[in-house]
Amino acid sequence: MPEQIHAEQGHADLIVTGGRIYTSNPAHEWAEALAVAGGKIVAVGTDAEVRALAAGSTAIVELDGELVLPGFSDGHSHLGLGGGQAAWELPILPTDTKEAIFEKVRAWGADLGPDEWIIGGIVGATVMDEIMNTDDLAALDAAGGGRPVLLCDDSMHNRWVNSRALELMDVGADTPDPDGGTYVRDASGALTGVLQELASAVAEAAADASVADPDSRNRVSLKTALETLNSFGITSVQDAATMEYSWKALSSLEADGEVTAWVVGSMPARNFIEAGTVGEDLFAIGEAHRSTHVRPDFVKFVLDGIPMTRTSAMLQPYICHHGHDDPGFTGSPLWTQDELVEALELCYDRGYGGKLHATGDAAVRLVLDAVEVVRRRHGFGPIFQIAHVEFVDPADIPRFAELQVVPDASPYIWYPSVIQDSIAKQIPEDTVNSSWPTKDMIDAGALLSAGSDWPCALPSPDPWTGLETLVTRRNPDPAVEGTLNASQRLTIAEAIAAFTRNPAAAMGLADVTGMIREGLSADFIVVDQNLFEIDPGTIHKTRVKQTYFEGRKVYDLSDALAADGDVPAPLAAG
Repeated sequence: MPEQIHAEQGHADLIVTGGRIYTSNPAHEWAEALAVAGGKIVAVGTDAEVRALAAGSTAIVELDGELVLPGFSDGHSHLGLGGGQAAWELPILPTDTKEAIFEKVRAWGADLGPDEWIIGGIVGATVMDEIMNTDDLAALDAAGGGRPVLLCDDSMHNRWVNSRALELMDVGADTPDPDGGTYVRDASGALTGVLQELASAVAEAAADASVADPDSRNRVSLKTALETLNSFGITSVQDAATMEYSWKALSSLEADGEVTAWVVGSMPARNFIEAGTVGEDLFAIGEAHRSTHVRPDFVKFVLDGIPMTRTSAMLQPYICHHGHDDPGFTGSPLWTQDELVEALELCYDRGYGGKLHATGDAAVRLVLDAVEVVRRRHGFGPIFQIAHVEFVDPADIPRFAELQVVPDASPYIWYPSVIQDSIAKQIPEDTVNSSWPTKDMIDAGALLSAGSDWPCALPSPDPWTGLETLVTRRNPDPAVEGTLNASQRLTIAEAIAAFTRNPAAAMGLADVTGMIREGLSADFIVVDQNLFEIDPGTIHKTRVKQTYFEGRKVYDLSDALAADGDVPAPLAAG
């Protein structure tokens, strides 16, 4: 039976019909039409049933057979960083060579004052691997023309700066490394300009100090982030590390009715790669800015680093490259189990969920062990997520469902980015070949949820590339051969769930959005091809024609084309 309820006033504000509606609701997957009243979905069913809710004031959208989907949910995005890059910064592709980067820095600086910072990204992990000595620092100095340069890498954990930036950071040859970070030096001890982990926060703080009106700038950054999400069909998002500036900017946008997605924040418990307040003080700031659409509901915990810099906590040793390498080196977690258990109990006490960054399989196990302790003590309560579930020991896969821990996957990271090439230099081949066990997670009953990790890996939060790679396990670029752990391919329906209802539930919005179902927010999109009928290798070419948030159209492809032609483009060839 089609589901249908009537609006309180007996009619709908908006009816959408004439297309194929995939609801992502397992109880009622397909429909012919939907109706909206008061920002919520009030009917999903046949054309005749839904049209019965029409009145003289009802707006009717007549489609021409297009596919309608729930608004997508991005379970892991960095809005301030992504929006800031899109609004203000030098765009660099992760496939750019060092020479191409130097030329882009030189050209960008030509329009800046002599002391203005050149900030940009994203630098590919393979380029970061090649920065070994002061020759590259000198080349970046020359490209900057005396200006400070700060470039982000594709993990967002590391930065590449020039000598002028190091000077403004007050970092010299004898400066000790900060806690949790490294000023990378060459064999002679000279600084190379590469900053790892929390050393990046020192550079970010120096660059932030140069901004004359940070509140206005940040407001533009966050508004740009929301507009970018909408252009890709995303209507709910979990910000993966929400700092004070983001809370203030989002609150300002909310006051003006300009928040066009559900935003769930994650507040770092300890110092993060962005400089600023963390822990209890940040929790208080988040709560002060809580609103209808902006929700400070999660705490962010960083358990380890990233495999490219050998800072992930692994069960098996890293690959040795030099005679002096420790053949037993596996990296170390940043938390002890006792510390983590105490922190997770805070989530129970305060009613927060936990988003836990754990890229290595040893870090994943540490999280699962700590969650098991608190679940036994207190029962099932807070939502806990593990990002990014790249490396998971097979014995730990069933524990995700057993402990109700959400695997927060980032399919963008494996393809089409260059990160995998860098990972393969550090992680043993058999571990890489068994990575990202997405199908096993689903089969074991886990709530697999996808997130872009924007602006990490790729320069936009494009969900269509990530959705395709969940299905194909191949790079969308046909020039790149091979598959990654092909046994883990998902069906189209499973992949759509990972981008709609699953992340919505994972961020605590199961009763708000994620499906086209009566009573939920009227968040839906119209796309230009039917994902169920096309070659899965062409999913990345999908374009969003319209995005609706609470029944209001917040993106229209035709309007964007008419305005300036600046519309989302495929991230991959083919």
